[in-house]
Amino acid sequence: MASSYAAVHGRHLTKTYGQGDLVTHALRGVSLELLPGQVSLLIGPSGSGKSTLLAVLSGLLRPDTGQVTAFEEDLWSLPERQREEFRRKHYGFIFQGYNLFPALSARQQIEIVMRWGHGMPGREARTRADEILELLGLARKRHLRPAQLSGGEKQRVAVGRALVKQPAACFADEPTSALDWEHGEQVIKLLRNAAVEHGTAVLIVSHDPRIVAYVDQVLHIEDGRLTPAEASRHPEGAIS
Repeated sequence: MASSYAAVHGRHLTKTYGQGDLVTHALRGVSLELLPGQVSLLIGPSGSGKSTLLAVLSGLLRPDTGQVTAFEEDLWSLPERQREEFRRKHYGFIFQGYNLFPALSARQQIEIVMRWGHGMPGREARTRADEILELLGLARKRHLRPAQLSGGEKQRVAVGRALVKQPAACFADEPTSALDWEHGEQVIKLLRNAAVEHGTAVLIVSHDPRIVAYVDQVLHIEDGRLTPAEASRHPEGAIS
Protein backbone atom coordinates (compact mmCIF):
# COMPACT_ATOMS: atom_id res chain seq x y z
CA MET A 1 0.00 0.00 0.00
CA ALA A 2 1.12 3.56 -0.65
CA SER A 3 2.45 5.58 2.26
CA SER A 4 0.72 8.76 3.42
CA TYR A 5 3.82 10.91 2.76
CA ALA A 6 5.24 11.90 -0.57
CA ALA A 7 8.46 10.35 -1.85
CA VAL A 8 8.72 13.09 -4.49
CA HIS A 9 6.80 16.35 -4.24
CA GLY A 10 6.83 19.00 -6.96
CA ARG A 11 5.47 22.43 -6.04
CA HIS A 12 4.48 25.21 -8.45
CA LEU A 13 6.91 24.10 -11.16
CA THR A 14 7.40 26.24 -14.24
CA LYS A 15 9.64 25.78 -17.26
CA THR A 16 9.85 27.76 -20.48
CA TYR A 17 11.91 27.36 -23.64
CA GLY A 18 12.85 30.06 -26.13
CA GLN A 19 12.55 33.84 -25.94
CA GLY A 20 10.22 36.62 -26.98
CA ASP A 21 7.50 35.56 -29.41
CA LEU A 22 9.00 32.06 -29.56
CA VAL A 23 8.54 31.23 -25.87
CA THR A 24 7.03 27.83 -25.14
CA HIS A 25 5.55 27.28 -21.68
CA ALA A 26 6.33 23.62 -20.99
CA LEU A 27 5.19 23.73 -17.34
CA ARG A 28 2.76 26.24 -15.88
CA GLY A 29 2.72 26.03 -12.08
CA VAL A 30 2.53 22.23 -11.85
CA SER A 31 2.24 20.62 -8.40
CA LEU A 32 2.02 16.89 -7.72
CA GLU A 33 3.05 14.11 -5.34
CA LEU A 34 4.50 10.67 -6.01
CA LEU A 35 3.94 8.27 -3.13
CA PRO A 36 6.02 5.28 -2.04
CA GLY A 37 4.47 2.05 -3.30
CA GLN A 38 2.39 3.85 -5.92
CA VAL A 39 2.53 3.72 -9.73
CA SER A 40 1.56 6.95 -11.50
CA LEU A 41 0.93 7.29 -15.22
CA LEU A 42 1.48 10.68 -16.88
CA ILE A 43 -0.30 11.08 -20.18
CA GLY A 44 -0.94 13.93 -22.58
CA PRO A 45 -0.52 14.95 -26.23
CA SER A 46 2.87 15.57 -27.83
CA GLY A 47 4.36 18.82 -26.58
CA SER A 48 2.18 18.88 -23.47
CA GLY A 49 5.12 18.90 -21.02
CA LYS A 50 5.28 15.21 -20.06
CA SER A 51 8.98 14.64 -20.61
CA THR A 52 9.86 18.05 -19.17
CA LEU A 53 7.97 17.28 -15.97
CA LEU A 54 9.64 13.88 -15.65
CA ALA A 55 13.08 15.47 -16.14
CA VAL A 56 12.40 18.20 -13.56
CA LEU A 57 11.12 15.77 -10.92
CA SER A 58 14.03 13.39 -11.47
CA GLY A 59 16.75 16.02 -11.15
CA LEU A 60 17.80 16.06 -14.80
CA LEU A 61 16.38 19.47 -15.77
CA ARG A 62 16.27 22.56 -13.54
CA PRO A 63 12.88 24.30 -13.40
CA ASP A 64 12.63 28.06 -13.86
CA THR A 65 10.65 28.35 -10.61
CA GLY A 66 9.23 25.95 -8.05
CA GLN A 67 10.61 23.28 -5.76
CA VAL A 68 11.14 19.53 -5.89
CA THR A 69 11.41 17.73 -2.54
CA ALA A 70 12.58 14.13 -2.83
CA PHE A 71 12.94 11.97 0.27
CA GLU A 72 13.15 15.12 2.41
CA GLU A 73 15.88 16.69 0.24
CA ASP A 74 15.33 19.97 -1.61
CA LEU A 75 16.58 18.50 -4.88
CA TRP A 76 17.39 21.69 -6.79
CA SER A 77 19.15 23.36 -3.87
CA LEU A 78 21.80 20.61 -3.84
CA PRO A 79 25.16 21.26 -5.55
CA GLU A 80 25.43 19.44 -8.87
CA ARG A 81 27.74 16.70 -7.58
CA GLN A 82 25.49 15.98 -4.59
CA ARG A 83 22.45 15.94 -6.85
CA GLU A 84 24.16 13.39 -9.11
CA GLU A 85 25.00 11.25 -6.08
CA PHE A 86 21.40 11.55 -4.88
CA ARG A 87 20.09 10.33 -8.24
CA ARG A 88 22.56 7.44 -8.28
CA LYS A 89 21.56 6.37 -4.78
CA HIS A 90 17.79 6.78 -4.90
CA TYR A 91 16.58 6.83 -8.52
CA GLY A 92 16.19 4.42 -11.39
CA PHE A 93 15.74 5.65 -14.98
CA ILE A 94 14.29 4.05 -18.10
CA PHE A 95 14.97 6.24 -21.15
CA GLN A 96 13.39 6.03 -24.61
CA GLY A 97 16.86 5.96 -26.16
CA TYR A 98 18.02 3.07 -23.93
CA ASN A 99 21.33 4.81 -22.99
CA LEU A 100 23.24 1.52 -22.98
CA PHE A 101 27.04 1.26 -23.14
CA PRO A 102 27.98 -0.02 -26.64
CA ALA A 103 30.95 -2.09 -25.44
CA LEU A 104 29.16 -3.90 -22.59
CA SER A 105 27.09 -7.09 -22.75
CA ALA A 106 23.52 -7.19 -21.48
CA ARG A 107 24.73 -8.75 -18.24
CA GLN A 108 27.48 -6.16 -17.81
CA GLN A 109 25.04 -3.29 -18.36
CA ILE A 110 23.17 -4.40 -15.24
CA GLU A 111 26.11 -5.76 -13.29
CA ILE A 112 27.98 -2.45 -13.43
CA VAL A 113 25.13 -0.69 -11.62
CA MET A 114 25.58 -2.93 -8.59
CA ARG A 115 29.39 -3.13 -8.67
CA TRP A 116 30.33 0.49 -9.23
CA GLY A 117 27.15 2.18 -8.04
CA HIS A 118 26.65 0.18 -4.85
CA GLY A 119 29.95 -1.55 -4.16
CA MET A 120 28.53 -5.06 -4.49
CA PRO A 121 31.07 -7.90 -4.92
CA GLY A 122 31.43 -9.10 -8.52
CA ARG A 123 29.94 -12.57 -8.05
CA GLU A 124 26.88 -11.25 -6.23
CA ALA A 125 26.37 -8.50 -8.81
CA ARG A 126 26.59 -11.05 -11.62
CA THR A 127 24.02 -13.26 -9.91
CA ARG A 128 21.62 -10.32 -9.47
CA ALA A 129 22.07 -9.38 -13.13
CA ASP A 130 21.36 -12.94 -14.28
CA GLU A 131 18.24 -13.13 -12.11
CA ILE A 132 16.67 -10.02 -13.58
CA LEU A 133 17.64 -10.99 -17.15
CA GLU A 134 15.85 -14.29 -16.55
CA LEU A 135 12.74 -12.39 -15.46
CA LEU A 136 12.96 -10.29 -18.62
CA GLY A 137 13.31 -13.31 -20.89
CA LEU A 138 16.88 -12.41 -21.85
CA ALA A 139 18.89 -15.12 -20.10
CA ARG A 140 20.12 -16.59 -23.39
CA LYS A 141 21.23 -13.18 -24.65
CA ARG A 142 23.08 -11.97 -21.58
CA HIS A 143 26.43 -12.13 -23.43
CA LEU A 144 25.27 -9.94 -26.37
CA ARG A 145 26.13 -6.27 -26.82
CA PRO A 146 23.52 -3.61 -27.72
CA ALA A 147 24.36 -3.75 -31.47
CA GLN A 148 23.40 -7.44 -31.41
CA LEU A 149 20.06 -6.86 -29.69
CA SER A 150 16.71 -5.75 -31.11
CA GLY A 151 15.13 -2.49 -29.98
CA GLY A 152 12.75 -4.36 -27.69
CA GLU A 153 15.58 -6.37 -26.16
CA LYS A 154 17.60 -3.23 -25.53
CA GLN A 155 14.58 -1.67 -23.84
CA ARG A 156 14.23 -4.67 -21.54
CA VAL A 157 17.92 -4.46 -20.61
CA ALA A 158 17.36 -0.80 -19.75
CA VAL A 159 14.43 -1.78 -17.54
CA GLY A 160 16.55 -4.39 -15.77
CA ARG A 161 19.31 -1.84 -15.19
CA ALA A 162 16.82 0.58 -13.61
CA LEU A 163 15.19 -1.95 -11.30
CA VAL A 164 18.10 -4.16 -10.23
CA LYS A 165 19.13 -1.78 -7.45
CA GLN A 166 15.55 -1.58 -6.09
CA PRO A 167 15.39 2.24 -6.34
CA ALA A 168 13.28 4.37 -4.05
CA ALA A 169 11.84 6.09 -7.14
CA CYS A 170 11.79 5.03 -10.79
CA PHE A 171 11.15 7.31 -13.76
CA ALA A 172 10.15 5.55 -16.98
CA ASP A 173 9.83 7.48 -20.27
CA GLU A 174 7.74 5.42 -22.73
CA PRO A 175 9.03 2.07 -21.36
CA THR A 176 6.83 0.00 -23.69
CA SER A 177 7.29 1.99 -26.90
CA ALA A 178 9.70 -0.52 -28.49
CA LEU A 179 7.89 -3.62 -27.23
CA ASP A 180 5.03 -5.83 -28.33
CA TRP A 181 2.34 -6.02 -25.67
CA GLU A 182 3.45 -9.41 -24.33
CA HIS A 183 6.80 -7.96 -23.37
CA GLY A 184 5.33 -4.54 -22.61
CA GLU A 185 2.96 -6.02 -20.08
CA GLN A 186 5.88 -7.92 -18.56
CA VAL A 187 7.76 -4.64 -18.07
CA ILE A 188 4.75 -2.89 -16.53
CA LYS A 189 4.24 -5.79 -14.13
CA LEU A 190 7.88 -5.53 -13.07
CA LEU A 191 7.40 -1.82 -12.39
CA ARG A 192 4.19 -2.57 -10.51
CA ASN A 193 5.90 -5.25 -8.43
CA ALA A 194 8.76 -2.84 -7.63
CA ALA A 195 6.16 -0.52 -6.12
CA VAL A 196 4.31 -3.24 -4.21
CA GLU A 197 7.29 -5.26 -2.98
CA HIS A 198 9.93 -2.56 -2.45
CA GLY A 199 7.86 0.59 -1.94
CA THR A 200 9.25 2.23 -5.10
CA ALA A 201 7.49 5.40 -6.25
CA VAL A 202 7.05 4.85 -10.00
CA LEU A 203 6.26 7.52 -12.60
CA ILE A 204 5.56 6.33 -16.14
CA VAL A 205 5.23 8.63 -19.13
CA SER A 206 3.38 6.84 -21.93
CA HIS A 207 0.81 7.03 -24.72
CA ASP A 208 -0.16 3.37 -24.21
CA PRO A 209 -3.73 3.18 -22.79
CA ARG A 210 -3.28 -0.48 -21.80
CA ILE A 211 -1.01 0.63 -18.96
CA VAL A 212 -3.92 2.32 -17.17
CA ALA A 213 -5.08 -1.02 -15.75
CA TYR A 214 -1.83 -1.37 -13.78
CA VAL A 215 -1.49 2.05 -12.14
CA ASP A 216 -2.78 3.78 -9.02
CA GLN A 217 -3.28 7.22 -10.50
CA VAL A 218 -3.49 8.76 -13.95
CA LEU A 219 -2.15 12.29 -14.33
CA HIS A 220 -3.25 14.28 -17.39
CA ILE A 221 -1.09 17.14 -18.64
CA GLU A 222 -1.89 19.48 -21.49
CA ASP A 223 -0.36 22.80 -22.43
CA GLY A 224 1.86 22.58 -19.34
CA ARG A 225 -1.03 22.25 -16.90
CA LEU A 226 -1.90 19.19 -14.82
CA THR A 227 -5.50 18.10 -14.37
CA PRO A 228 -6.75 16.17 -11.31
CA ALA A 229 -5.60 12.57 -10.97
CA GLU A 230 -7.77 9.50 -11.30
CA ALA A 231 -7.01 7.12 -8.43
CA SER A 232 -7.10 3.35 -7.92
CA ARG A 233 -7.40 2.40 -11.57
CA HIS A 234 -5.72 -1.00 -11.51
CA PRO A 235 -8.12 -4.00 -11.22
CA GLU A 236 -7.70 -6.64 -8.59
CA GLY A 237 -5.28 -9.29 -9.79
CA ALA A 238 -3.61 -7.08 -12.40
CA ILE A 239 -0.23 -7.36 -10.74
CA SER A 240 -0.07 -11.14 -10.62
